Amino acid sequence: MAYLDVAPAAPNGRTVVLLHGKNFCAATWQSAIGALSGAGYRVIAPDQVGFCKSSKPAAYQFSLGQLAANTHALLQELGIERASLVGHSMGGMLATRYALQYPASTAHLVLVNPIGLEDWQASGVPWRSVDAWLARELGTDAASIRKYQQEVYYGGTWKPEYDRWVDMLAGMYAGPGRQAVAWNQALTSDMVFNQPVVHELPRLKVPTTLFIGQRDRTAIGKDLASPALARQLGDYPSLGRQAAAAIPGARLVEFGDLGHSPQVEDPQRFNAALLDALAAGRD
Repeated sequence: MAYLDVAPAAPNGRTVVLLHGKNFCAATWQSAIGALSGAGYRVIAPDQVGFCKSSKPAAYQFSLGQLAANTHALLQELGIERASLVGHSMGGMLATRYALQYPASTAHLVLVNPIGLEDWQASGVPWRSVDAWLARELGTDAASIRKYQQEVYYGGTWKPEYDRWVDMLAGMYAGPGRQAVAWNQALTSDMVFNQPVVHELPRLKVPTTLFIGQRDRTAIGKDLASPALARQLGDYPSLGRQAAAAIPGARLVEFGDLGHSPQVEDPQRFNAALLDALAAGRD
């Protein structure tokens, strides 16, 4: 596992772990890393196995439990016994699984537009084989990434500063490791589709804050759903409130004008809200 380990300017004795989404890398947290380290937090931002700068195995049984175990092993190796976890998108699913597996090691759980807040298969989204996911991934390029993110992540809007993250993702599909990238992305898509965390939210026993951009419409497999079902999926205003009601003692922060990636769309506002949430959850 590749990871970033950023020392704080003036240590406050606390650590924050940033967990990226499926279409993201540790580097996507750049602005949050600066804000957190500036506020005294040690920051750990891993690239999960199968992503970005980490290894991309040809044979690996991807599961949220395994990725959580990998993350926990990394923190143990770094001498970190307890940390706050901030997970975005797929990273929110992973952070939830981590908090369920390692509650004593989780000081605070922050979920940023996490996916897995609905059970797509149970809702009627057709199942798709790993080979079908692979064929879809092999068609990925900068244009398709930009189109998807504009429609689903950013409510039809686009800013030039988003392009660097499109280029980052597209570059992995354009290089000599394209097949390995696509294969690992297919395996993780299968993992995400088949391992929703929504049914286990009431079992969370750690302080939890949800950050929900209200313009998000992300839903795995929506392209296979009927038009009527597709319109119902990825309703983040409803999903966020349902999740907050299901998680004992959860706090909900809504960003009415933001979408799937508040930390990218409005870093200054997101960072301020994140620092407030972490300070409020100090124990």
